Amino acid sequence: MKFNPCTGECTKEGTHCVSCERSHEEIAATNKLIFDLATFAQRMKYENPDDFINFVARNVGYNLQITQKN
Repeated sequence: MKFNPCTGECTKEGTHCVSCERSHEEIAATNKLIFDLATFAQRMKYENPDDFINFVARNVGYNLQITQKN
């Protein structure tokens, strides 16, 4: 499955967004992950949130590579 980012023209009807073609379940789960990461960074009061964001992105990418090899 290919990831399609949000285009900002979301639809709520049916099981999938007509704009990005992702399921509403996937969109909700992704939004929760992002919200939880943002909330964590705020709770930690990071002065350098961009470094945290880059760290998370690198580690997600690394973990995806490891799990795809197995």
